[in-house]
Amino acid sequence: MMAPGWLTARPIAHRGLHDPAAGVVENTRSSCAAAIAAGYAIEVDLERSADGEAMVFHDDTLDRLTEATGPLAALSARELQAVRFRATGDAMLRFCDLLALVAGRVPLIVELKSRFDGDLRLAVRAAEVAAGYAGPLAMMSFDPDLVAALRRLAPDVVRGITAERHYDDAEWTGLTRWQKQRLGNLLHLPSSRAQFVAFGIRDLPSAATWLARHGLGLPLLTWTVRTNADRARARRWADQIIFEGLRP
Repeated sequence: MMAPGWLTARPIAHRGLHDPAAGVVENTRSSCAAAIAAGYAIEVDLERSADGEAMVFHDDTLDRLTEATGPLAALSARELQAVRFRATGDAMLRFCDLLALVAGRVPLIVELKSRFDGDLRLAVRAAEVAAGYAGPLAMMSFDPDLVAALRRLAPDVVRGITAERHYDDAEWTGLTRWQKQRLGNLLHLPSSRAQFVAFGIRDLPSAATWLARHGLGLPLLTWTVRTNADRARARRWADQIIFEGLRP
């Protein structure tokens, strides 16, 4: 299955159309509702709760955005739904709540977070929840193992790989040098069978993305576009932007 045209038809709001100054926090009902109202596609993140539910949240820990502290994975879905985002009226969404909210009105691109430890349970749960969804939906991950799992678990859902070139941020210290080379150069594509690529804007252009886009015909999204200079680079080297902090 080739990636459908809707994947690149609209700019994609990174973690929803959030604006902290206006009390609209990323990955919340409010940010997703704002993106829907503006006609943008939506990108969100999924983490796994202690009892195996797929929750809409980016970080491993709750400290940065919510009134709670500690690892998200230590709490059940019910407990996480009671956690409030600071300075807002929003509570954390389950993936099923998000699908009910979006209801096919705009495309939804979901990133599955991974610790690169071989744990596929988030992919399993996300595939289960998505099974009855009829709207435009894509799933992606930095982890090729999760992408490959999605091919088996949810073959009708568009799947992609999220990547960057160098993996030099602190969050990637657990990866080996070979893992970073494999990921940054998209060397896993024969096994992951990703149907699109979402690549960091600061690392464009790259030989790997040029080959994926022009040699393999894979659509190329780019993140996170925040400036007009980013937009100009994206127009030259990518098919669509994942953006925040501006209105395309």
